[in-house]
Amino acid sequence: MLETGAETRRAFRGPRWALALLRVPLVAKVAGANLLIVAVSFVAALLVRGGARAGRDVFFIAGLALVGSFVVNVVLIVLALRPLQALETMAARVWSGQLDVRVNDSPLADARIARVGRTMNLLLDGLLADRMRTRQLATEVIGAGDRERAYIARELHDSVAQTLAALVMQVGAAARDCTDPRLAERLETIRTLGTDSLEEVRLLAHTMYPRVLDDLGLVAALAHLARQATGTAPGSPVVSVSAPDAFDDGVVPPAIASVLYRVAQEAVNNAVRHAHAAGITLTVTLGTCTAGVVTAGQCVSLEARDDGSGFDVAEAERRRPGMGLFTMRERVLLVNGRFAITSVPGAGTRVSVHIPLGPEGLAVPPS
Repeated sequence: MLETGAETRRAFRGPRWALALLRVPLVAKVAGANLLIVAVSFVAALLVRGGARAGRDVFFIAGLALVGSFVVNVVLIVLALRPLQALETMAARVWSGQLDVRVNDSPLADARIARVGRTMNLLLDGLLADRMRTRQLATEVIGAGDRERAYIARELHDSVAQTLAALVMQVGAAARDCTDPRLAERLETIRTLGTDSLEEVRLLAHTMYPRVLDDLGLVAALAHLARQATGTAPGSPVVSVSAPDAFDDGVVPPAIASVLYRVAQEAVNNAVRHAHAAGITLTVTLGTCTAGVVTAGQCVSLEARDDGSGFDVAEAERRRPGMGLFTMRERVLLVNGRFAITSVPGAGTRVSVHIPLGPEGLAVPPS
């Protein structure tokens, strides 16, 4: 039997001698059952009186004993293998990512199999603790990066951008007041360069930390991201955003909205830089959580789909040339969400994220 770490272990209810008998090793169980059958058959043969009928009765009793021995052996082996089947089921669930599953104490398991189950539980406890420490470390690293980007973005927007804006205004005024045509032309060129630099600084500040996400919400931030990626250069893709008409950004906590925006941003950048996509669609939905996220409640989902060249996901995971996929997955895991990416060379890429709303989605809150 299997149980999760949050469940109470079910104890064997019965006399102690029955539990001790069930704990006997498999070899002793089979040998004891066979000896019992042979003893019963021998006693029955002694009770049968002589004669031809006695011979037939002895033959019948011997055959019945063999059949009984076979049935008892099969039953004993099936019962003895049930703890091993529980271990196999647990291993399969652990492989799928369910690290909270544990082996329950089974009355059918002998001492050696019980020790294997307890050892597996100890290993899983240590693995789960290490995973939590690793996740906390990843939370600190990602949170520190976000704070640094927010600080730099504020400095760029409030200091550098403002200085450039004042410079552009002063140069423009000087160009208008200048009577020398050649000097006025040069001042106009300087003003144009300053204007371009101002736009680049503003774009860089928004790319580093989207203030519109805090001011207007997730859908507005995604729409701004789509406008930036659409038509910025020849051959740029067309990026569209789809969300329910009644979508309420207030339902999505800021930490979860930030995770969804960062995933969408990374997906769009990958589609533009590497996949050379012509069309990208960002879809935001609200609905009931599915299995694999939480058992019940409401989830917010994001899907980023492009028609680019695609790639081999398994090969990219093995090579790990960058931190894009790792960062997206870790950001989603930090809020107890589910991240999936599917891609086929020549057939585009689909990135999907499902995050539970409420306390379940903030079990490990980002710093």
